[in-house]
Amino acid sequence: MTVRKAQAGDIPQIAALLHQVQNVHAKERPDLFIEGARKYTDEQIAELLCNETCPVFVCTENNAVAGYIICMIRERHDSSHTPVRTLYIDDLCVNESARGQGVGRALFEYAKSYAREIGCYDLTLTVWACNPGACRFYKKMGMQVRSFSMETIL
Repeated sequence: MTVRKAQAGDIPQIAALLHQVQNVHAKERPDLFIEGARKYTDEQIAELLCNETCPVFVCTENNAVAGYIICMIRERHDSSHTPVRTLYIDDLCVNESARGQGVGRALFEYAKSYAREIGCYDLTLTVWACNPGACRFYKKMGMQVRSFSMETIL
């Protein structure tokens, strides 16, 4: 198992995994997510791969992408908060056939190490409450709830 920076040749496999994660969310929240859609087009993925503020990493096994993690470097500078640099995990997906084999942990730990290397204060993400498996995984990785996002559907 190898974690590395994603390359253009990885786009088709990343795209397939984007469908998997989309369908997990669409199953639980069809009011918000469209089954069969995906968060990024191939062109948008290609743009991310060229954007130094949006690092994308893949975990490969036998030249196949077993999972990916899309990150974003965020800088906060305002008058009411201390200035911080954050590595935000925008998306993490492990292929259904590779779950439970340490791929998610390898990607998460790689992103955490990368965040330290570039001087980030923290590593953050948003996880949907309708995805309890992801919630358990991130807690196992040592993450804690910082805030809650709440809704009332009208």
